[in-house]
Amino acid sequence: MPLMMSEEGFENDESDYHTLPRARVTYRRRGIEWLVCGGWKFLCTSCCDWLINVCRRKKELKARTVWLGCPEKCEEKYPRNSIKNQKYNIFTFIPGVLYEQFKFFLNLYFLVVSCSQFVPALKIGYLYTYWAPLNQRIPSDMVFLRTSEKTGSCFIRTDQLDGETDWKLKVAVSCTQRLPALGDLFSINAYVYAQKPQLDIHGFEGTFTREDSDPPIHESLSIENTLWASTVVASGTVIGVVIYTGKETRSVMNTSNPKNKVGLLDLELNQLTKALFLALVALSVVMVTLQGFVGPWYRNFFRFLLLFSYIIPISLRVNLDMGKAAYGWMIMRDEHIPGTVVRTSTIPEELGRLVYLLTDKTGTLTQNEMIFKRLHLGTVSYGTDTMDEIQNHIINSYSQMFSQTSGNSTSSTPSRKSQSSTPKVRKSVSSRIHEAVKAIALCHNVTPVYESRAGVTGETEYAEVDQDFSDENRTYQASSPDEVALVQWTESVGLTLVNRDLTSMQLKTPGGQILTYSILQIFPFTSESKRMGIIVRDESTAEITFYMKGADVAMSSIVQYNDWLEEECGNMAREGLRTLVVAKKSLTEEQYQDFENRYSQAKLSIHDRTLKVAAVVESVEREMELLCLTGVEDQLQADVRPALEMLRNAGIKIWMLTGDKLETATCIAKSSHLVSRTQDIHIFRPVTNRGEAHLELNAFRRKHDCALVIAGDSLEVCLKYYEHELVELACQCPAVVCCRCSPTQKAHIVKLLQQHTGKRTCAIGDGGNDVSMIQAADCGIGIEGKEGKQASLAADFSITQFKHIGRLLMVHGRNSYKRSAALGQFVMHRGLIISTMQAVFSSVFYFASVPLYQGFLMVGYATIYTMFPVFSLVLDQDVKPEMALLYPELYKDLTKGRSLSFKTFLIWVLISIYQGGILMYGALVLFESEFVHVVAISFTALILTELLMVALTIRTWHWLMVVAEFLSLGCYVASLAFLNEYFGIGRVSFGAFLDVAFITTVTFLWKVSAITIVSCLPLYILKYLKRKLSPPSYSKLTS
Repeated sequence: MPLMMSEEGFENDESDYHTLPRARVTYRRRGIEWLVCGGWKFLCTSCCDWLINVCRRKKELKARTVWLGCPEKCEEKYPRNSIKNQKYNIFTFIPGVLYEQFKFFLNLYFLVVSCSQFVPALKIGYLYTYWAPLNQRIPSDMVFLRTSEKTGSCFIRTDQLDGETDWKLKVAVSCTQRLPALGDLFSINAYVYAQKPQLDIHGFEGTFTREDSDPPIHESLSIENTLWASTVVASGTVIGVVIYTGKETRSVMNTSNPKNKVGLLDLELNQLTKALFLALVALSVVMVTLQGFVGPWYRNFFRFLLLFSYIIPISLRVNLDMGKAAYGWMIMRDEHIPGTVVRTSTIPEELGRLVYLLTDKTGTLTQNEMIFKRLHLGTVSYGTDTMDEIQNHIINSYSQMFSQTSGNSTSSTPSRKSQSSTPKVRKSVSSRIHEAVKAIALCHNVTPVYESRAGVTGETEYAEVDQDFSDENRTYQASSPDEVALVQWTESVGLTLVNRDLTSMQLKTPGGQILTYSILQIFPFTSESKRMGIIVRDESTAEITFYMKGADVAMSSIVQYNDWLEEECGNMAREGLRTLVVAKKSLTEEQYQDFENRYSQAKLSIHDRTLKVAAVVESVEREMELLCLTGVEDQLQADVRPALEMLRNAGIKIWMLTGDKLETATCIAKSSHLVSRTQDIHIFRPVTNRGEAHLELNAFRRKHDCALVIAGDSLEVCLKYYEHELVELACQCPAVVCCRCSPTQKAHIVKLLQQHTGKRTCAIGDGGNDVSMIQAADCGIGIEGKEGKQASLAADFSITQFKHIGRLLMVHGRNSYKRSAALGQFVMHRGLIISTMQAVFSSVFYFASVPLYQGFLMVGYATIYTMFPVFSLVLDQDVKPEMALLYPELYKDLTKGRSLSFKTFLIWVLISIYQGGILMYGALVLFESEFVHVVAISFTALILTELLMVALTIRTWHWLMVVAEFLSLGCYVASLAFLNEYFGIGRVSFGAFLDVAFITTVTFLWKVSAITIVSCLPLYILKYLKRKLSPPSYSKLTS
């Protein structure tokens, strides 16, 4: 039960933690079970991390004095001016790479099987059966010397280097290409001069020189004579001389090391592969046992392992990787989400397994386009419909000011001094508006930019004011869109920023007069201070004014006492407006000189410079006059509301992580329908210690079905003491809003969800501050926005608008996961069925370890005979895109992982055993008199069965599927006539060849058809009954 006590009790007693209802914490399993279930992976990772830390110990950083032109005065030794971004070093490379590759059991298994074929006693087939063909990838930067092509040129693919998929023509050095033989390359006296390594992949300068000819031969080398590392030879073979290696290659110099992400589907298939391996070992043990352990039984055991090795097909990895590439191509070709880029081809299935979506606010849910909406002066508030009143006040104010100045040039100064000396005198609304608008027009870091015009030169820039300062030729540049919105608003009401440099700025009044201000000091905005300030001098009056604007939490203690600021800030925040408090303080010349001296001295400090500078600035940030409160609206992205509603209906929990204030974040969460208006919101009160966090968590636990809003500092305190409890409670909420979050906090939240829930997470953002969150998530999505392309380039998927995430997940995520699950299981079925046939064959022949089918048939079985129909499953879909978008609730079934599980895997195993047994026993029973043709009979029935099973698996037919079926069947029929020597029993030397006339007989055809029907018809019947008695969830929608 909840424990209520004072804070003092928490400071002295640590046992009260146990009184809070504990979250369900899964402790790491120990002993043999822990080692088998993943402990070995944990140990390997820990060892690799330890090696990396040992080998990468950083030297302590110290301050240093650098003498210009006198290096001999430098006593300290500093590191070389070289940067290493390598993931491994000489000590960690081998263990690190081996771990990354062989943490997948599939790769380890194929390595052992492939190496076994170098042992003569264990060789049962051809090497190409086990060693997949390798791409001709160039290992280092080379100069192209010679090619097998008669033209003296070849084509290469550079997609891994520059992202372009078109082939590029490369030309060999003519001198070496003309040599009579390849060996002559080693007998000539020649050398290559190459320029220094550089980043440019599209340029190269060098020369080739042969000195043993008369006269010597000199040839210039350019980019067309080079072969860069990581490119692929697409035609012919090439010979080259290496010029750059390792970190000096173009590919390495242009590459950084991103985090390797592994999809959940790959992890699940890895577990199934382990189960298949155990079945393989068990089957081999049974065979050796039934054999009676006669002779060299251990050799027979290993031969049985190799005979049944097709239980784990090598084509599984190939088909899945090709499928992933196909999914990426389909995503980028989708005309409904233009501009989408797939930057990684390893995790498209993750789009269909997401449970948590963590999103940024500004620029992601909102457009990051600010519009000035509200000006509050304390007693009066102006909105968009009353901005014309402000404009009239500004026009009248400046017209009166300049008329008084022209009538009596000395009268304005005393009046201003008297006004500033009596601040308690209530100012008129017009003068308050005048001061507020002027402060907004001066307190910023905005620079007006003018496009160059014909006939306007630098000499006439200030002479022709009307021409240079015209509105249509002016744009504003600033690091913050909020400031641009404020300056654009002051322009709309009549006070225009027309020029700015490092030392001054100029404003243009409604009457066209130019006001010049000297910039004395600027205090830029920081996330710590949450405010910015500027000190300016009016050139016409010599008055010095300190203007400041910032967040209400920072400015409330700086401005003079008032009774309206806090309330109005809350009101504007509830309207979804970003608020800024504007204040000013007049300084005398003496006050400013004193401040400048102290400020300059603080900036020259070596130790604690930041603290000293802040202290000096804070000395003048006292009792400032509150001028106004501004409200700026950040408009929502197009169709954000329906997109979020779709994701919520799909069962995806959405967390908004933002650096904005709590009130604004809460308002945006409501306006975007991230939180419905009828839904309760629990705002987590600020906590600073363990006791407060305990009490607040107890209060939050009593709430049910409410959204959580928590600030970053409170989150940090809760995670320090009650991490498990907070995450468990937050995961039960329909939505969570974390405000005032730093980039590291965003990434930390992502990792917490991954660790405590085990669910798949997706992070989406548009700025550089979202990169860490995007890279930490299982699936990162970047938006190309106003904050640049950092997030887009660092993400796994890049989109142009937030609304595109709906189709990306509902349609492409669903299709990618469903197709890969079907493809992976069918490839395993293809290996299981032929292994079952091998087991039956070996059993009939007294458990002899003799292969049923020769090497080429096995290669053909996994390639031209069945590859096209099986791979065509990447075109299958169970639900039309329109239906998936209309009923996002269908997405919930995907997160349960039912398309690929031990249940579905067991079903495919049973199907494979049944069909393999029927095919082999049927061939042996029906063709007892023609036993010599059992290979052709059983293999033909096997191919037909596989083609029919593909048809059984398909849910929506595509014309390419039909073509693939008939193409594969035609290839097999044609090969019967050309590969008849492979269809005999035993080795080719036995003389048992296929009789072509035999396969054209009616007996052969009807018996093969009978075996095929018996193996497939029951499955078709079961599928029909299942769809009638237990239809899938989407069948009612499609009917």
